[in-house]
Amino acid sequence: MPVELDSAQADGPLHRSFVSVRDTDRPVGAGVLIAPQLVLTCAHVVNSALRREQFDITLPSRRQALTLVMPHVDGERPLAGRVVPELWRPPRSRREPGQPTPPPVGKLPYYGDLAVLELDAVAPAGAEPAPFLPQREGREVVAQWASGHVLTTLRAVTRVCAHPWIALDVVGGAVTPGFSGGPLWDRGRQAVVGLVVAAHEADGTRSPTDNDRRSGPYPGMYAIGWTSIETELSELPPVSIPAAGPGRQQLLAVLEDLLPSAQAVQACEKTLAARLGRKSAGLAAQLEELASLAIGVRRGVPELLDVIYDHLTDWRPHVLESGAWQQALCVARLIGPRERLTLKQRRALNAQLAECRSTDPVGLVWSVLPHADQLPTPGDLAEATDILEGYDPGPGQIMPPLIQGVVRIGVQERAAGRATVADDLDSWTRRVAIRLGVAPEAVLQHRVDLSASGTTTFRAISREGEPPKVQVELLPVAPGHLFTYQIWTCGTDGRHEMVLTQDTDVSSEQIVRDIRHVLRTEVREHPETAVVEFFLAPAWLGLDVDAWELPASVDDGGFHPGVERRVVLRSSERTAETHAGWRRRTLALSDSPRVLLDESCTQPKAVRARLEIPPEPGIIVLCCDRELQGQMLRQCIQAGVHTVLWHRERHGRELAAYLVALVEGIDHRQIPEAVRLERIKAMAADPDRLTHKGSQLSLLYDGPDHRPPPLAPGPWALTLP
Repeated sequence: MPVELDSAQADGPLHRSFVSVRDTDRPVGAGVLIAPQLVLTCAHVVNSALRREQFDITLPSRRQALTLVMPHVDGERPLAGRVVPELWRPPRSRREPGQPTPPPVGKLPYYGDLAVLELDAVAPAGAEPAPFLPQREGREVVAQWASGHVLTTLRAVTRVCAHPWIALDVVGGAVTPGFSGGPLWDRGRQAVVGLVVAAHEADGTRSPTDNDRRSGPYPGMYAIGWTSIETELSELPPVSIPAAGPGRQQLLAVLEDLLPSAQAVQACEKTLAARLGRKSAGLAAQLEELASLAIGVRRGVPELLDVIYDHLTDWRPHVLESGAWQQALCVARLIGPRERLTLKQRRALNAQLAECRSTDPVGLVWSVLPHADQLPTPGDLAEATDILEGYDPGPGQIMPPLIQGVVRIGVQERAAGRATVADDLDSWTRRVAIRLGVAPEAVLQHRVDLSASGTTTFRAISREGEPPKVQVELLPVAPGHLFTYQIWTCGTDGRHEMVLTQDTDVSSEQIVRDIRHVLRTEVREHPETAVVEFFLAPAWLGLDVDAWELPASVDDGGFHPGVERRVVLRSSERTAETHAGWRRRTLALSDSPRVLLDESCTQPKAVRARLEIPPEPGIIVLCCDRELQGQMLRQCIQAGVHTVLWHRERHGRELAAYLVALVEGIDHRQIPEAVRLERIKAMAADPDRLTHKGSQLSLLYDGPDHRPPPLAPGPWALTLP
């Protein structure tokens, strides 16, 4: 039974690493000690402490020293810290780090906003670098205000973990200016999982260091998760991790077999210490010191195995074929179940993945882990392979899912004509796989099998030839005339990016104006125009979003998305429970029958039965009274139906035949365009009276790439599909 710690005990490592960032004597933000002379914080906290513009991107001079204090260690001793030039990441509006531009006021999330400070002297006695772990959804964390006083401690629950930010609900205390840059502390896991970066309130999102604005409290906040920090600061030295659980004694036992001499232990300890940026014990190094050095550092155990592999290759190569080496690999997974790669291996892989354009990250994870439950939704291939790294081979498999995934990416890139990228990935796989105990012949055979099969990812997810998307996460305010929303873009490379947020109630006309702005400035509509997707809760699927428009004027030709673009509805309530049915139906979509639900089938039991008749339908035509549409739509969503077409106002036998004919005999991917053409016909025939059958068509189109936007405050929170 685990021992329960009181808050003072549970927060001990947090207090020993907490740093207050000052503007002379006034706290403006916080930071966290990551090494004896290094402090991690937010770049905008540095700017505030130096009395610069909050989003100033220019590198502070090394002559500019910041005043820091470690209040829980020695609150009377001021420390001087200076920005490390190569670890300065000012706030920027786009993902790409080159030529950064400050984010527009009110735009969230933005990228960067990180800085590492080097202390002029070693931290005071009693200070310890914080342990770090990747963030997890649903975990309660705590944070402290810039002063570090325990009475300022707030509690929050991580709602959504994503790149570049994670979203949290504040459940105790209040977010006020001065929390930015402070560590998010997971008491249960005894680790820092991110840095506080911004607060959310009803009329906008603000950085909680802006002392000239309101004084709080805020109902929610955002943070930069540790995985995003690692991605941004690729040159960051390895950080500490919490004390390891099981496996330490097993590791010592296997090290005795692999390194039987003192000279071997000392040589490996010296090399490992240099890699991890730690001080070597020199001639005093023994197996205990070697194991402790590896276990206490992020990716330290993979680094240890890599060092031992190099040593054995030079001095005892036959041991690599023995059971002792395989046992070492197994023990490493016991100690660090989510870590297989060294820091350099991971960074090299991420650099290669950034060049890949032919593999969908969600499809990759599903293809490699087809039977796993409740998988996270990756935003890019780096996140996808990070997920795969945490899994062991399935029954009867010898190849780790991570290696399977990288091989699949390489095969897909080669099939797309990107041979150079594929060759680089193959070279990486060849070097790393053998160190993970996978024979080169097995990797080669897996690659040949995938190439011969012609399917490298979940078949319905390939983005090749798909149009870009504008996704509007819409929160109506009853009775449905005013709205708040976020707008995302999804390019042909599968990347999601939030480009606009609206936290105050506005009309549909403003939404259309913002959609047009995003289409003009954020989306490349070549060779195909974008699809506009509205994510809505089932209760609001009856909204006539396809009819919304920006009226024409003398100076403006107006904009009607429902006519000029393919406008579809998507559900914001796909859950893990309904996802299995959705995925099953989507896999069979090409052969799926079109099923009509009309007035003869409106009872819930009858609807449920029709939806389960094999082969399971993925495309439904709904033709019933408006009062029954909401209930039947919810049943379709719960059953995992992919596509539903209905008329918002009319029903009857003639209309049912018209709707069925509209979707019959065409590929499911052509349905949005077919519906758009009917809307055009309706407008051309009768633009005012709306008597044409195509005038009020609604299309729920939860496609095979269903991936709700991963970051949203308050009621916008989405469950993973």
